[in-house]
Amino acid sequence: MPEFILARVDACFRQAEAFFERDFARPQVSLRLRGQKAGVAHPRENLLRFNAQLYAENREDFLRQTVAHEVAHLVAFQMFGMGIRPHGEEWQRIMREVYGLPAKRCHDYVVQRRRVTHYLYRCQCPDGEFPFSAQRHSLVLRGRRYLCRRCRSVLEFSGEQRLQ
Repeated sequence: MPEFILARVDACFRQAEAFFERDFARPQVSLRLRGQKAGVAHPRENLLRFNAQLYAENREDFLRQTVAHEVAHLVAFQMFGMGIRPHGEEWQRIMREVYGLPAKRCHDYVVQRRRVTHYLYRCQCPDGEFPFSAQRHSLVLRGRRYLCRRCRSVLEFSGEQRLQ
């Protein structure tokens, strides 16, 4: 776990504690988030998850904006309860007044899309070609069958794979 993220999480909580004049429970922090999201707050579990790849590619803004964004969720839920909207006025106020940051819902980091393999399946129709995801292909290998909606024949793996 990069110390910079943990230090920034702690600094954000200390800022909120000074502003609201109360203590907040510190969360567990994980860098096991992948995909498009830079961070996710899980208030019921008091957990923050961050995307290590996006952190590595956007360190300065990530520490300043993303970490504060996710901590603000936990602070808002601890202050106002679970009934508030995630990006509602309580969260927005914390972002602006406590952290002095814009209350942006989404990051604008460039996210590298990974290449996806599709497994091609065919039916009896002349133009009957269906790309299956790896997950669906795996289900077929375990015995699941899929039918063409037009000709009602079982879709058969053509042996071809296509990267997208």
